[in-house]
Amino acid sequence: MNGAARRIARLGLIGALALGATLLGPVHVPSAGASGTSVPPPPPAKAVVTWAASADRLGDAAGDRSYRLVLRTSVGGKGLRVRVSNAFGDRPLVIGSAYAGLRDSGALLRRGSNKKLAFGGEDSVTLAPGEIRYSDPLPGKVAAMSDLAVSLYVRDAGGPASGHGMAMQTSYATSGEHAADESGAAYAERLGSWFYLDAVTVDADRGAGGVVTLGDSITDGWQSSTDKNLRWPDYLARRLHASTAGTVKGVANAGISGNKVLADGAAQSALKRLDRDVLSLPGVRTVVLFEGVNDIKSHAGVTAAAVTAGYQEIIDRSHAAGLCVVGATVLPFKGWSEWDPEAEAVRAEVNEWIRTSGEVDAVADYDKVLRSPYDAQRILPTFDGGDHLHPNDKGMQAIADSVDLKALECDRG
Repeated sequence: MNGAARRIARLGLIGALALGATLLGPVHVPSAGASGTSVPPPPPAKAVVTWAASADRLGDAAGDRSYRLVLRTSVGGKGLRVRVSNAFGDRPLVIGSAYAGLRDSGALLRRGSNKKLAFGGEDSVTLAPGEIRYSDPLPGKVAAMSDLAVSLYVRDAGGPASGHGMAMQTSYATSGEHAADESGAAYAERLGSWFYLDAVTVDADRGAGGVVTLGDSITDGWQSSTDKNLRWPDYLARRLHASTAGTVKGVANAGISGNKVLADGAAQSALKRLDRDVLSLPGVRTVVLFEGVNDIKSHAGVTAAAVTAGYQEIIDRSHAAGLCVVGATVLPFKGWSEWDPEAEAVRAEVNEWIRTSGEVDAVADYDKVLRSPYDAQRILPTFDGGDHLHPNDKGMQAIADSVDLKALECDRG
């Protein structure tokens, strides 16, 4: 069977999830609230993603509100840009002003750090339904591992809001225009989500690159400690920052709680969101593919062949974009309410494919790291967040510590 025939066969296993070609520019889809398919043009080649949080629908949008969105950078550099998103909106989104500064504590910013962002030289920007835009670069540097606060004044909005639901980080909101405030006094409302912001980039040192962690709630950080940046991608970012051997320094978290490889539900499937949430991010060298448990435990009759066909499409498209793929094995989940022997058999078959197929550029055997030596179908209790599916802080660190940093340096040339 030749390469084209193999690709057709793989698509046949996925059925209705036929995939379009990678979009190369911004696309304004009239029904973007239903599709969310826009992919922005990349910023200049020297830019590297320093933070990301995949967007989804976040309920109804509202105008005349300011958001102070708190995040942690991974790689440092000059020329900070923010990426704002109306990917799931069905009407124009007007951002009246935008600022980026260093967070002191709560919603309070360090004195003198809050700098105005521009979009094509203008203070405000209107995003059409489905549109995603980068700001102009800010002068000056931002350090790695900085607590950054991006403040957006949303002048006019309605319909579905775009953003990331489960931030595991407290951000802030208020009525009226307060994006320029360095004081946090006006920001009385606490948020557990990031609104309208899905990526931040910097012009990093020459040769620096990034990694995207594509996953579900485990990658999103559920059961890790809120406001402490203890998701496993955060631990990985700290390891990369401390390492003097490699050049991959940026980490983008593309985890969404409940996400599946094959089917929409909790956000678009990994197959549908791959272009926007992974391939469009600048400076990325490697993708860590760590999804599948939600497909397997859904009792929807999903087979190992279907899951691995989905993996193969992600691998093929990532390779076509010049990225390497590290395949992570699916964690055990016996004790979770949806576990049964049939799902366990699918998980075992999927993991065997990851380990032995040779389709991924490297294997991250998270299953082996976290499983109990007394029952390999369960997470070791010291790593269990309590629900027998999600790791706790120690489990998150164990995942990150097991990553071969050399594998992230993979170069497909």
